[in-house]
Amino acid sequence: MPSLPATMRQVRFNGAGGPEVIGLETAPVPTPGPGQVLIEVVAAGVNRPDCQQRAGKYPPPPGATAVPGLEVAGRVVALGDGVGDLRVGDEVCALTISGGYAEYAVADAALCLPRPAPLSLLEAAGLPENYYTVWTNVFERGRLQAGERILIHGGSSGIGSTAIQLAKHFGATVYATAGSAEKCAFCEQLGADAGINYREADFVAEVKRLTDGKGVDVILDMVGAGYFEQNIASLALDGRLVIIAFLQGFQLDGFNLTPVMIRRLTVTGSTLRPRTVAQKAAIAEGLRREVWPLLDAGTVKPIIHATFPLEEAREAHALMESSAHLGKIMLTTGR
Repeated sequence: MPSLPATMRQVRFNGAGGPEVIGLETAPVPTPGPGQVLIEVVAAGVNRPDCQQRAGKYPPPPGATAVPGLEVAGRVVALGDGVGDLRVGDEVCALTISGGYAEYAVADAALCLPRPAPLSLLEAAGLPENYYTVWTNVFERGRLQAGERILIHGGSSGIGSTAIQLAKHFGATVYATAGSAEKCAFCEQLGADAGINYREADFVAEVKRLTDGKGVDVILDMVGAGYFEQNIASLALDGRLVIIAFLQGFQLDGFNLTPVMIRRLTVTGSTLRPRTVAQKAAIAEGLRREVWPLLDAGTVKPIIHATFPLEEAREAHALMESSAHLGKIMLTTGR
């Protein structure tokens, strides 16, 4: 058992607001509870829910630390009671309910996955939030099958870049929307059959053109109300719309539901953070079985756009909210 320090650096939010409310503080190193491990954090991913939490719109669940951060990678340095399949010194990446923006973080052992062989710990820290989200939404809720067509909104984001690679690997035809020619080219380099610049083209018309008027079988959407009507119009018979965020609102007025019935459409969605450990562990097992072999083989990988030290978390959040990134934004602790 390594000797652990009594204190660590962690990010704090000084009230709700923009990136300017982000600060650093010294705090006690946490202790893992039953079924948990303590991870010496090498890197943590930055995600839009972190920005929402900072703005006061996405508080952590009751009992969770207010320190942001939903995914980390590093070395296991302490085990809670009942942990039997991890050892001190193991290199893992983990989904965390909060607390990732710190030098040490607690994670449930069931939500830790081994660092894939070709990846550094920095790269591995960019896996959990995106891969858990894509797996459960595209493949479990969206039921994407080989030979089907999927439209992925925000294709150049961390979620989008993950969804493109996995959907293509599992045999789907992939279309992705993005906001510039550069971002569309990025999506196509990752495997998308076509990138659609939503600033220059009507994505509904483009989907109809690309599919000979049939539409797509699955849509992964994080825009929400702002795209709802267009998404419904883009779905094929028996199509599935999967909503994972509301970047352009969550309320609809005056929408005609008739197409949902006539074309037997499914509208679904999910959140990840509030789910139970057991529910998230079931997703982890699907990833371990179906996706981790692809990561170990180098078939798919996280795309890292920019890396910031922990003390530059403000800059990392500003970049996230600019939407100028291609792939993941990461924080490093220097560990």
